[in-house]
Amino acid sequence: MDVLRPALLNINGRIYRRNVTKEERYDDDEEDFTHSEPPESEELAADADSEGHLIEPTDKGFRCAIDVPSVLYKYIIGKKGETRRRIESDTKTTINIPKQGVEGQIVITGSQKGAVSSAVTRVEVLIESFRRKQPFTHFLSFALTDPHVQEGFLRFKDEVLEQCSQDQGVDGTIFQNVAKLHLTIGTLVLLNEAEVTKACEHLKECQHFIRDITEGKPLPLAVTGIEYMNDDPVAVDVLYAKVNVRDGSDKLQVVADRLVEHFVSAALMFREWDKVKLHGTVMNTLFRKDSTAEDRGAPGRQSVKDREAFDARNILKIFSTYAFGEFDLNAVQLCQRYSTDCTGYYSSAASASFS
Repeated sequence: MDVLRPALLNINGRIYRRNVTKEERYDDDEEDFTHSEPPESEELAADADSEGHLIEPTDKGFRCAIDVPSVLYKYIIGKKGETRRRIESDTKTTINIPKQGVEGQIVITGSQKGAVSSAVTRVEVLIESFRRKQPFTHFLSFALTDPHVQEGFLRFKDEVLEQCSQDQGVDGTIFQNVAKLHLTIGTLVLLNEAEVTKACEHLKECQHFIRDITEGKPLPLAVTGIEYMNDDPVAVDVLYAKVNVRDGSDKLQVVADRLVEHFVSAALMFREWDKVKLHGTVMNTLFRKDSTAEDRGAPGRQSVKDREAFDARNILKIFSTYAFGEFDLNAVQLCQRYSTDCTGYYSSAASASFS
């Protein structure tokens, strides 16, 4: 089935087939640019050119400049420059890369336009492959920091610790920070200021369809009930509060799904699920080891060594219909990971209002 249905990679609207090859391994003994080729090589699934990049004629042939965040230069250079030399040799081109840490453009030159186009494609595939391996830097969120919801959450925490602290793995360290209660819509990897600016501009563009969906009004939400991510209530890693629009409509879900669709189409987000899982994390065993950890908004367990799950059976039984509170949601925010603003919530790079 892997042959009949190969993994595909979408880069700027073009589809690549991902062929698994033997991973090259190196000793990590170099100070700079010691990264190997990606563990998977990608080839074109269909004919493609360097659409989206301008290939200009020069006195000696052709030239194309590609915007690449400096943190990704090392993946194009490869260990001891092997990746760059291989691409240059295969395509009969020259690849000029700025110094590490200097934001700029990678410039590819060659005597033939087709050769430059081929090199551009290979560089793009490398960039996209390794971008997917970077930890996310920002995320789209709906804040659940209304005072009514925060008060309800603090009561929930007190009551759980009072009634269920004897249960395996239940203690105060695994509760969410009350100032950072939120719904995660999707995560983004933004590796320089230009990419952050681009994401902010796209969020502003989304304001038009958001207001069409919400009819230009805040969404009245109810945060009621709890649920867990995995299939065993005895060993739970994430417990979350359920969030619904009070009029019973699916407007919040539609807004979230449209936001992901927009950012995926702009190549600013990777699609992980068919629809957004709307949930507000209230307990997460990641916090036991790292109080700054963020929930990715995806179902299933996150792989973390020595992660201790907790027995949620009594919590689910006692608090299944617990009411955290009601409030009117009026914005979506682009938040920076590992940040805090003056209110205690995440620092916001941009926002789009519902009204």
